Amino acid sequence: MGTLNIPEKIICEARALENNPGLLRQYGHKALIVTGPHIGRSAMIERLKATLGLDGIEYAVFDKITGEPTDSMIEAGVVAYREAGCDFCIGFGGGSPLDSAKAIAAMITSPGQISDYMGKEICCQVPPIVAIPTTAGTGSEATRFTIITDTAHGIKMLLKGDVLLPRLAIVDYTLGMEAPQDVTAATGLDALTHAIESYISKKATPETDKLAIGAVKDIMACITDAYRNGNDAEARKKMARAALDAGICINNSSVTVVHGMSRPIGALFHVPHGLSNAMLLTTCLSDLATCAAPRLATLARSIGAASMADDDITAAGAFVDAVSAKCKECGVPSMKEYGIDETHFTNAIDKMAADAIASGSPANAPKQYTADDCKRLYLKAYDYVYEN
Repeated sequence: MGTLNIPEKIICEARALENNPGLLRQYGHKALIVTGPHIGRSAMIERLKATLGLDGIEYAVFDKITGEPTDSMIEAGVVAYREAGCDFCIGFGGGSPLDSAKAIAAMITSPGQISDYMGKEICCQVPPIVAIPTTAGTGSEATRFTIITDTAHGIKMLLKGDVLLPRLAIVDYTLGMEAPQDVTAATGLDALTHAIESYISKKATPETDKLAIGAVKDIMACITDAYRNGNDAEARKKMARAALDAGICINNSSVTVVHGMSRPIGALFHVPHGLSNAMLLTTCLSDLATCAAPRLATLARSIGAASMADDDITAAGAFVDAVSAKCKECGVPSMKEYGIDETHFTNAIDKMAADAIASGSPANAPKQYTADDCKRLYLKAYDYVYEN
């Protein structure tokens, strides 16, 4: 029997904050709530503040996480934490605030600059981290990773360490009911990418396989309903749980070429992470369809896109087609349609390919990838259209 590295405590239920009085007291006396400006003005954060008040916990709000988190945002967050005299962090919002809370906690106790830790294991004990996602997709509430942009070098740094795994993850789908369509699509497709990549990863285990298959089934069944009707409580509930499971999967089995290639797009062209994954997903899966055919075929059969009568190659192709159809239903544009200038994209392709390989993620794929392979896929994906 294998093991899964997961948060110390996970609560996955509606109205989780309100239904668990006193829960947060064990993590500290004063929290830094790390979030973005929109969430910082929302009714959602008032629910969190009310819970903290009832638990007798003081708090300060750092709502300066705008878009993908950068090293300068983290530096400002560290200053805010220290000036307020906080003793634990709460990441509240989408993946960016959750990742930022981890990075802020890490830099409270780690010497030097955050860029010093790219590719290294962060080992210093950090203040307790509580992760409360308000979107269904990133899975950051269940991982030992954080993604922060190094603004000086235009690189999305993958930072890691068991100390970054949240002590507590609270997954409450009611917090995501008001997420707009574009956020629902991008985060949901991010979770789908997590589930697929962890399943085809060379690091996959029987334990992550079970969670990944279940997450793929639920996301493929529910993402369109959540996208078209944000008030569909059942769809939101299943998406939130699937995103959590997919996050557990990547924490234990990692990701592959899609994530490796998507991070440079986000760093250089400021495309939201989930959307950059979706822009690459069909192109990369098509490239993997032969070498990963048995696994993709299993996913196809699990969602009813193929039957046991279909051979693996045929079934794998059917799965790629089904994923492409979901991207189409969720309005995913090509990079060209999104507005990325072709000349700028072409000029950046050498750096993007090198950064993708340097991230280490493509090495987990079931076939070997080189920088030239990544360049080929970038060019193919640039104007790939999921027709609307």
